[in-house]
Amino acid sequence: MSLLFEEIDSQDSPLGEISLRKRRIPTFGDRDIYEVKLGEEFLMSSMFVDAEEALSDLGLAQVKGENLSVVVGGLGLGYTAVAALKDPRIKELLVVDALETVISWHQKELVPLGKVLNEDSRNRYVLGSFFDLATAPETGFDPTSNGKKFDAILLDIDHSPTEFLNPSNAGFYTTDNLTLMAEQLKPNGVFAMWSQNPPEDNFIALLGTVFNQVDAHLVSFFNPFQGKDSTNSVYVCVKN
Repeated sequence: MSLLFEEIDSQDSPLGEISLRKRRIPTFGDRDIYEVKLGEEFLMSSMFVDAEEALSDLGLAQVKGENLSVVVGGLGLGYTAVAALKDPRIKELLVVDALETVISWHQKELVPLGKVLNEDSRNRYVLGSFFDLATAPETGFDPTSNGKKFDAILLDIDHSPTEFLNPSNAGFYTTDNLTLMAEQLKPNGVFAMWSQNPPEDNFIALLGTVFNQVDAHLVSFFNPFQGKDSTNSVYVCVKN
């Protein structure tokens, strides 16, 4: 196998075959680039992590207080979770992912940030559907503490609020279901969400039916494949 490409793991999942790959692109020197694919679709790459980190930075910047309890929806390659753990106010971080394979990549340290997450006692992996847990506030995100409330919920699963990793996720983006999720936030708690697309006015209006403060941030980062900047979005909402 070429040293420029390696498939580290490939497993069946409820969403289809998911694979972890590592490659090097000679133009970028001795830099390992990790990629996750679902079927033939690229889900994430370590080439582009600025917006994933900004999801934590922008979301947590709006949270007041100390000893924070935070949920990250979607583990991915771990960049949002690790960025959150850089905030010294974090007391505990629950990282929710529906795919056991993705969690195992981190537990086995097949991805670079697995070691960072495993060595931080504040971090805990939760195997489950974020969307199912988000809309069941009587039990909630923490399997050890029913009905627990959090200071922030950071979501990075779907490509955007209108482009879904799984078609069944579409039902989450309603006033009723966002309200159920917001019940799991403490007063002045924050919900933040990543999107690959520019801010969408219809989604901002929807968030405004649940949260009293809604901001949309455009995050720019250099795309070496295009030789210019690309953008993602981060929505940040504050509960009453």
